[in-house]
Amino acid sequence: MAAKADLAGAVLFAWMVSCGTAAAQDSSADLAKKLTNPVASMISVPFQFNYDRGFGPEDGNRETLNIQPVIPISINEDWNVISRTIMPLIWQNDIAGPSGHQFGLGDITQSLFLSPKQPGPGGLIWGLGPVFLIPTATDELTGSGKWGAGPTAVALKQQGPWTYGMLANHIWSFAGEDDRVDVNSTFLQPFVSYTTPDAWTFTLNTESTYDWEGDQWSVPVNFTVGKLVKFDKQPVSFTAGLRYWADAPENAQEGLGFRFVVTFLFPQ
Repeated sequence: MAAKADLAGAVLFAWMVSCGTAAAQDSSADLAKKLTNPVASMISVPFQFNYDRGFGPEDGNRETLNIQPVIPISINEDWNVISRTIMPLIWQNDIAGPSGHQFGLGDITQSLFLSPKQPGPGGLIWGLGPVFLIPTATDELTGSGKWGAGPTAVALKQQGPWTYGMLANHIWSFAGEDDRVDVNSTFLQPFVSYTTPDAWTFTLNTESTYDWEGDQWSVPVNFTVGKLVKFDKQPVSFTAGLRYWADAPENAQEGLGFRFVVTFLFPQ
């Protein structure tokens, strides 16, 4: 009887452990899927590193670390304002011919999305608000020298493991250095991702910019693979992938680059 009791206890313990593991996987998968939603009600702090090359006749290169905190602000029981900040820290070399090396901040892009807390009809998730360009660059070759503003919007759906949608904005400059080129640009980011039950996420997107002043596109296509893990109770996502410049202005970046992202999540 004692042996049978020990066996039953071992089976029960194993079942409880497996249930706990499954629950943890579900929780991690849910967080990984929320991370694919740009207006999710969750604080996240991505550190996104990008490497690009092929600038000008000197084959210049640029490394950019984008620090991108996303902070939801609850304004009532139905609505959030989602703050999304992109602060670039830039290392670059010979991006404009033999222009030497620059290191410092780029211009900050600040977006604010008014977004309902619950999906709308058909499961549509959306956000709408202003975007601002802030001339924080520490070198004229790392920023525009202009203040800018315009509208931004995002719309997406999440069905099963899939997330798909688009984020867009348009920025016009309204002040800044008189001898710098005006900013008049449209940004389009269509995206699709697939999240597995064990919190792997596969994402394909473009981050296309159309410069209306120069009449030219910049179109990097990104494919990334991410995995959400937990250190004690702290969820962290690690993402890596390749980017290919399908189109870019003359003497700008070209060919293959790569991306690596570490994102700290703080579920509410």
